[in-house]
Amino acid sequence: MEGTIAVFIPIIMFLIIGLISVTAIYYRSRERQMLIDKGLSAEDMKKFFEQKRDPFWLLKVGIICIFFGIGLGIGLMSGAEETREVVTPTSIFIFTGIGFVIANLYGNKLRRNYELEKKAGN
Repeated sequence: MEGTIAVFIPIIMFLIIGLISVTAIYYRSRERQMLIDKGLSAEDMKKFFEQKRDPFWLLKVGIICIFFGIGLGIGLMSGAEETREVVTPTSIFIFTGIGFVIANLYGNKLRRNYELEKKAGN
């Protein structure tokens, strides 16, 4: 029984990844089609998609991954074996949450500075 379940795990994983990819492509296409239906010109659509991009998204992901790793490390280095199964997930959630907050605050600060420099340059 366990062997059968083990075979389906990678199959289901790839199906879910494919489903998420197809859904993202579909909704991006729908969004662009709706903009075309509204009568936006090519320049207006370009401005719309430029406003939507976050130039600091990789920095945010990096901060979150660092805090996830810190939480994982602290959880695995915690005391006794009996408490480790409780402390590890808790520390992962706590430190990942802290990472999200810090990434958001730092990203907003960088975005404000970026927009001020962009306005000063114009």
